[in-house]
Amino acid sequence: QVLLVESGGGLVQAGGSLRLSCAASGRTFSTVAMGWFRQAPGKEREFVAAITWRGGFTYYADSVKGRFTVSLDYAKNTVYLHMNSLRPEDTAVYFCAAGASLASTVETYDYWGQGTQVTVSS
Repeated sequence: QVLLVESGGGLVQAGGSLRLSCAASGRTFSTVAMGWFRQAPGKEREFVAAITWRGGFTYYADSVKGRFTVSLDYAKNTVYLHMNSLRPEDTAVYFCAAGASLASTVETYDYWGQGTQVTVSS
């Protein structure tokens, strides 16, 4: 079992920045990648970014490339999502997830956090 706890969400003005954190515990060695997803009201959950535990390989959705950066702190077993140049359309609940490969599909990830709200005002 892997436990994931997100933090760092909040309200920010357009153009601002936020950093989300996801602390992982448990059998993290059984997972290959950590992903970030988001879900806006009335919309399906969508992929944002992912990173592998080994090698730190990254993968981003086109909508966030150049604005968001995903990183790992191995000592803290924590993954971060650094979000810059935020837009109102980035407003959503953001979830971190742990899975078996570096992929963008929800089905790839076996463990999920509870989510943290990010609201970007115009």
